[in-house]
Amino acid sequence: MLEMDPDAFERLVIEELDLLPDDMVEGLDNVVFVVEDRPEDATQELFGLYEGWALTERDRYGMGELPDRIVVYREPHLAACADERELRDEVHTTLVHEIAHFYGIDDDKLHELGWA
Repeated sequence: MLEMDPDAFERLVIEELDLLPDDMVEGLDNVVFVVEDRPEDATQELFGLYEGWALTERDRYGMGELPDRIVVYREPHLAACADERELRDEVHTTLVHEIAHFYGIDDDKLHELGWA
């Protein structure tokens, strides 16, 4: 298991987010990215989570709405990765996966595309 403190992991997530293509992140509206240690159920299998309404499911959305959240979980990533290169690859995949949910792309399509 790879070890990395929470601050270093958050910096790595920000770096990977900055490396994503502009056309992927430009459409993100009212979305916050959060790093947490682990999911509430303490599972080590969930790397990230999108909490909100996908663009394809919104019938109304506007001022005063709480932001959607994309959560990246530190401990499951560290448990699954042997080195920093592998960790960066997995964080990248997690970010793309959760951003795809924002755009309304479901897990079946993500599996088909190789992102799940």
